[in-house]
Amino acid sequence: MTRRMVRSIPFAMATVLLIATGGAAQSSNAPAVLGAWTAERYEMAGGGEHEVQGRIFFTARDWQVLFFVIGADGTARRGSAEGGTYTLDGEQLVFTHLFNLSVGEEMRGLPAAALRMTSRSPEGAPLEPTEIDVEGDVLTFHFPSGNRMIFRRR
Repeated sequence: MTRRMVRSIPFAMATVLLIATGGAAQSSNAPAVLGAWTAERYEMAGGGEHEVQGRIFFTARDWQVLFFVIGADGTARRGSAEGGTYTLDGEQLVFTHLFNLSVGEEMRGLPAAALRMTSRSPEGAPLEPTEIDVEGDVLTFHFPSGNRMIFRRR
């Protein structure tokens, strides 16, 4: 697979985006990820792959995701609902994790996860720098863990 990186738009356009969003930390590349994407698969760093079902949504500065990892029997074995804000610079998207609701069984490459419900202020929220590829209608996240999640534009 050929990796194509998201490219920056000119400074003047980035300035217009900053002004339009009230000066919020805004990415010059946000249009590349804006909108709704459908989850397709979750590839584990240690090998193996899982079907996922769900959606991720990006506005000009916020993101929300709801997805389920599907077991070999076709049932949801893990689930996560997360959200917050993000910045995007080139191929680097940084998620700010404000909200999280997740739970799940152990699956290949994924440890069991007890039920977790978290709501944080922006000052206390963890950041997750994540490389992305946008190739046509496919968005791939390369997480710091080495895992990858693939989405397709709706």
